[in-house]
Amino acid sequence: MWGMRKAVVLVGMMLGGVTFAQSPAPSAPSVPEIAFDANAEFLQVPADMQFGEVAGVAVNSKGHVFVFSRSNTTGPAYAAAAAQLLEFGADGKFIREIGKNLYAWSFAHAVRVDKQDNIWVIDKGSDMIVRFNPAGRVTMVFGRKKEASDEGSVAWTHVTPPRPQVDGQFRQPTDVAWDSQGNIYITDGYINSRVAKFDKDGNWLKSWGEHGTGDSQFNIPHNIAIDAKDNIYVADRNNRRIQVFDTDGKHLRNITIDLPIPPNAKPWFGNAPTAEQAKSSNGQPWAICITPATAGSGTQYLYSSDAFPGRIYKLTLDGQVVGTLGSTGHQPKQFGWIHEMACPSDRELFVAELLNWRVQKLSLHPTSSSTSSR
Repeated sequence: MWGMRKAVVLVGMMLGGVTFAQSPAPSAPSVPEIAFDANAEFLQVPADMQFGEVAGVAVNSKGHVFVFSRSNTTGPAYAAAAAQLLEFGADGKFIREIGKNLYAWSFAHAVRVDKQDNIWVIDKGSDMIVRFNPAGRVTMVFGRKKEASDEGSVAWTHVTPPRPQVDGQFRQPTDVAWDSQGNIYITDGYINSRVAKFDKDGNWLKSWGEHGTGDSQFNIPHNIAIDAKDNIYVADRNNRRIQVFDTDGKHLRNITIDLPIPPNAKPWFGNAPTAEQAKSSNGQPWAICITPATAGSGTQYLYSSDAFPGRIYKLTLDGQVVGTLGSTGHQPKQFGWIHEMACPSDRELFVAELLNWRVQKLSLHPTSSSTSSR
């Protein structure tokens, strides 16, 4: 956001009852608001279970929904373990918990599902990425958490100059994606500021990126997605842009979202932002996803979300915004820090919210710029 590296970067500018007014720039593009329905109670959580901050959501080929939540927390107020992976059916009914008491569980960050329906989780607290097969068994592990017996086992900190990057070691990773050949790309996110590449068997290939503001530099690479042509999209959150690369890490272009802030925009909590804070937050990509190129439609769309003013943006893959939806708030169709999105089609989204402790299923109404893939 504007000077802090964690999700709490918005605290200093968020107060639910304060509005922020900004006159649209004369040259600002005009895009439509997309009509949509929202179901905030689609997932039927068991009576004896609650979501905490929902950090991740993913959907497999059967329509099953996987939720990675900062729930099941036990321990002290600070440095408590906070990670739980749950599976729900296509009808929203609870199926199972996966990996209960897993060694990697520390602080949930993201969950993704690959083309083989393997379930991948990214745990920022343990610095680990774990693959489960569809049966829920661990089949591949990346990274290693600090040993509990090591007196140096404390959270990573930013230092100057930055710590040297180490092949295969992660420092607060954030997300994972795959290209058409099955190569694995991990955003290694809060400390190392890079993208790491492995082959489909888990062999280290390369990495690119460092902390900074130039092309191929990052300030919290927070999410990653890959289109059907193997273009790699990295949500460079605190640089307020999406960087696009080829599979060798060659920088291709940047995508920025520059729309007027709605005059009734308000933060979820905290003080109203200054003009400079609002500008740096507007369009800042926290979560991204790309719709599949199905047989019915070869057109793919990129969705991106910010924390303030709290909108979801629908874009073409070349970066043109074709519509927006939602706003900040506590009610259905409003959002509180979307941390991850799944978009099984351009008409259906699942959004994981940190502050509202929930997943909403969004059904977008058809528009002239929308091509349904269902």
